[in-house]
Amino acid sequence: VQLQASGGGLVQAGGSLRLSCAASGRTFSRNAMGWLRQAPGKEREFVAGIRWNGGTYYPDSVKGRFTISRDIAKNTVYLQMTSLKPEDTAVYYCAGERFVDSSTVTVDFHKRADSYDFWGQGTLVTVSS
Repeated sequence: VQLQASGGGLVQAGGSLRLSCAASGRTFSRNAMGWLRQAPGKEREFVAGIRWNGGTYYPDSVKGRFTISRDIAKNTVYLQMTSLKPEDTAVYYCAGERFVDSSTVTVDFHKRADSYDFWGQGTLVTVSS
């Protein structure tokens, strides 16, 4: 199983970027997937998630600015980032869970980094002020 993240780069504050995460080796159509980020010297932080039924969830720090989506046919997850801020600078990782998602699993579970079994290699996003 591979998750290939792409789309990172250098952008000015206020700008936008779209990250992509292409999965191969298995389908994630019934699994939760997410984007997490890690800035230098900081812990990995959850930034967006999408559930088997298309439901999405975000922390307050990115709500209204980031949008996660998925193309099931392409087995790809996207992260559209707008109104970027210097504090968004980090390596962004896409991740997928091994087990089938369901309504009995809480959103808080999906926000935990240790809930994810498969990880992409990370793509660097740098936002200049």
